[in-house]
Amino acid sequence: MTPALQVRDLTTEIELTRSLVHAVGNVDLSIEAGETVGLVGESGSGKSMLALSVLGLLPGGGRIVDGSVCLDGRELVGLSEPEMRKIRGDAVAMIFQDSQSSLNPTKTIGEQVAEPVRLHRGASKATANNRALEVLELVGMPRPKERLDDFPHQLSGGLRQRVMIAIALACEPRVLLADEPTTALDVTIQAQILALLDDLRSRLGMATLLVTHDMGVVAGRTKRINVMYAGRIVETAPTAELFSAMRHPYTQALLGSIPRLDSDRSKALASVPGIPPDLTDPPPGCRFAARCPRATGQCREHEPPLTGDDRGHLFACWHPVDGPITRPPELTVGETITESFLQDTRPSDGDHGAHLLEVTGAVREYPVTAGAILQRRVASVKAVSDISLHLDTGETLGLVGESGCGKTTLGKLIVGIEKPDAGRIALEGREVFKLRGGRLRRARRDLQMMFQDPYASLDPRMRVAAILREPLAIQGIGSRREQEARVVHLLEEVGLPRNALERYPHEFSGGQRQRIGLARTLMLEPRVIVADEPVSALDVSIRSQVLNLMKRLQAEREMASVVISHDLAVVKYLADRIGVMYLGKLVELGSGDDIYLRPTHPYTDALIKTIPLPDPAAERAKTGPGIRGQLPSPVHPPSGCRFRTRCPRARDVCGEQEPPLRTFGPGHLAACHFPLRPAQSAKDARP
Repeated sequence: MTPALQVRDLTTEIELTRSLVHAVGNVDLSIEAGETVGLVGESGSGKSMLALSVLGLLPGGGRIVDGSVCLDGRELVGLSEPEMRKIRGDAVAMIFQDSQSSLNPTKTIGEQVAEPVRLHRGASKATANNRALEVLELVGMPRPKERLDDFPHQLSGGLRQRVMIAIALACEPRVLLADEPTTALDVTIQAQILALLDDLRSRLGMATLLVTHDMGVVAGRTKRINVMYAGRIVETAPTAELFSAMRHPYTQALLGSIPRLDSDRSKALASVPGIPPDLTDPPPGCRFAARCPRATGQCREHEPPLTGDDRGHLFACWHPVDGPITRPPELTVGETITESFLQDTRPSDGDHGAHLLEVTGAVREYPVTAGAILQRRVASVKAVSDISLHLDTGETLGLVGESGCGKTTLGKLIVGIEKPDAGRIALEGREVFKLRGGRLRRARRDLQMMFQDPYASLDPRMRVAAILREPLAIQGIGSRREQEARVVHLLEEVGLPRNALERYPHEFSGGQRQRIGLARTLMLEPRVIVADEPVSALDVSIRSQVLNLMKRLQAEREMASVVISHDLAVVKYLADRIGVMYLGKLVELGSGDDIYLRPTHPYTDALIKTIPLPDPAAERAKTGPGIRGQLPSPVHPPSGCRFRTRCPRARDVCGEQEPPLRTFGPGHLAACHFPLRPAQSAKDARP
């Protein structure tokens, strides 16, 4: 049978003002109808550029210089732009990685989802709108009818990503190129979306290229995996064989750097040393040689061919490995995080002294208005509802929960970006919103936020050097030379080359922009950092480097942090305590072991069961629908327990009385009338 998509010897280059980027080189790839193939690799390895080459959507200066791209036997290379427009969004579609920059800010969600149906199917406006509503329901959009008239800026990152998926699926394409389709999604919606893509694949015979850095996603959803490095395919194999018997050292290092639920958080994660080569001047020989512990002179002089004893398992390496790492690699100096430090900085259960940061009874609601002129307040979105917690020096608090549960809003309240409608937020005993003048400026310096969407938070008109130096200049810290030296130092610490300083944000991949955002957050050496999805856009190797960096900086500078993430394995590795939020409420709070080994709230238990595992057998063995139903409206949350409409243990009392936080062990609190384990005492408690 002719593959649905076949790429042969594809080479793509991008001509810049003073250099030439060799983005994709001699790549072979094929996907059968109804098959899902994974494509993994570090940021900047060429994964997205390969997908854009298939669609003919290369950036300015980009061109395919050699090779072939066939869609159901039809050659796409060389087609005119009008011919490609008829194919894009219809026969082949793409889910783009960055939903914020990919959606049109001037058009409603309904218009954008309906547009491909009108263009490719000639549907009427009413028919296209009905199809838009149907597809939004299909991708699990909460209250889809209400969302049709919303604009992209009114949606959370996870909801915008669902809109991107809906646009791609609107015409039921033969080939779907999914570039990080679940990056911004929490684990419950991620599971729903991946199940949806699986269903469409089997029902429509859709061929899918799944580009992702989440090895758990490709473990459970793909038939084969291609590993890409520096523009080359370095290994391709059936999924189960790649995880259990990989041959390329790069593949081995990728899988070895994944944070797992059983990772020892007192030790640094294994990571791939160094950074990928500059593709404007790629090295001779094997492009991974400079970072490979097995490299020899042969590797540095001669590029290995993509070959192997088995035609189904090919690899490009002169000195292949034999399976996964059997023991943790030796860590470099400065990477070890000692358990003694963690014990010293972790607050004791009976500590009632002054905390570095205190949040007491925080409430934040957003008005819902009606009327074109008078703008009457008719309701309110209850984003954060009576949350109390604290943070101590050197401590990390993790916040998990579905998109729209209020995690990011709480983070903005903590750093002072937004003011609470009620409650108190204090830094070292001083209420932040009552400070004035120099004290307020100092508090702003001590409270920093790393935003979820790095592209939207970086000024597109400024070069990276100016973006990173700006906080130092505003605060008047150091001379110009000292500021520039600090910028260079932090850029290297987050794994970017010095030549990145003269480039603009749009010239970087999503993962590289995330690293720039981290460097800017650390520039002022803050006391408290709120990291909103700090590694969501990073591939697994750079993720481990950034997590090690965050942990090391916290140890060295006694810095506290709040980590917001949908990746529960990352939160468990970083956090001393974890808070689980649902629809503006804190429903459970405890240590990592409390949350993952002894979950008490049914919502926490359901979240854990949906975590994607980097183990093909474990992923395929999962059963059950996960969390049922959709997240209720935060405008009109359910009475009593807000989770009751989706909870299998709910009873009448759950709708009549809001459950208080009760103690289930030292520092372990949960709010549930019918918990999964008995409470330690009947006395209510506050965090």
